[in-house]
Amino acid sequence: MLAGPYCGMLLADLGAEVIKIEAPGREDIGRQIGPNYIGPHNVYFASLNRNKRSIGLDLMSEAGRQHFHELVSDSHALLTNMRPSAIHKLGLTYDALRVHNEKIVCLALTGFGLEGPYADKPAYDYVIQALAGIMALTGDPEGPPVKTGYSVVDNSAGIMGALGLTAKLVEGRGGQIDVSLYDTMLSQLNYLASAYLNAGQKAERYPGGGHPYIVPAQIFETRNGHLALFITHDGFWADFSREIGRSEWVEDPRFCSMEARAANREAVITNVQEVLSTDTTDAWVERLGPLGVVVAGVQSLDMALESDLTRSREMVVSVPTEHGEIRMVGNPIKLQDHVQTYGPPPLAGEGSCPGQSHLR
Repeated sequence: MLAGPYCGMLLADLGAEVIKIEAPGREDIGRQIGPNYIGPHNVYFASLNRNKRSIGLDLMSEAGRQHFHELVSDSHALLTNMRPSAIHKLGLTYDALRVHNEKIVCLALTGFGLEGPYADKPAYDYVIQALAGIMALTGDPEGPPVKTGYSVVDNSAGIMGALGLTAKLVEGRGGQIDVSLYDTMLSQLNYLASAYLNAGQKAERYPGGGHPYIVPAQIFETRNGHLALFITHDGFWADFSREIGRSEWVEDPRFCSMEARAANREAVITNVQEVLSTDTTDAWVERLGPLGVVVAGVQSLDMALESDLTRSREMVVSVPTEHGEIRMVGNPIKLQDHVQTYGPPPLAGEGSCPGQSHLR
């Protein structure tokens, strides 16, 4: 629903000709998700499928397979985002397609891998977050496990897929790439996983989303909202302490070093929270920011989208369609010699091409 479409869109934004294959009558379910439309364009679908073409092919039919193999013979890569049983049944692996194109790169984005005892278990972002330990790490320590606020698994796997596919294309040889949602999220738990694997240290939740090693590095309440504060070394701690009127903390043996602050986490957090609750979020940002202290107010998504920072990065873009403009978040990859353009998402089977076509 998301990982494959997002992976393909990133590549399409960067200039690839991406042809989305949908079975007639069984089009991408993303075309019906959510209540928002610009003319016939579903906004959820558009946010993941701009700059692509769409063709209708029934790969269960002889004619559909023949057309598909013609595409394979003239393409650099194939991306699939289906269960492994369907991938194998439809012949969408490198071993099945190399006869048509020895250099084709086949990327399979699946829940648990292309092969193995768990391969065909159903997988969605929610399930992977539960199984990989992410939910257990998220939320208040006294509360239940919590899902992250967006589809972190699907998006991460899409990025990982685009990276793997690009690396294989640069290598210049065809082959199979196997990227699973589950593996992707375990890899992103890197230092937490290593702490357990090498020292038996179990990952845990901390109040305010606190960092396991760096203190103070978490969310604090202010007089009117919340503040994200991340003090990584002793120099920042000294600047912070002096600015808030607690210069004695610079020499306090409980607080004077990163090691001491980590060992006395509760005392540090209690004292910092007491001070930060006396003023507003904006006031603290204005005072601490110029010192180089890493600090920010906690914003809602709508605030972020309307912010000067987002505007300065040109990250909200308008995609023209004959039914009106679709506003969405742009591609985060900025290439010095590439003028980024955005074409509309394809209607089902319309075969429209956004223009760029140096990599299929």
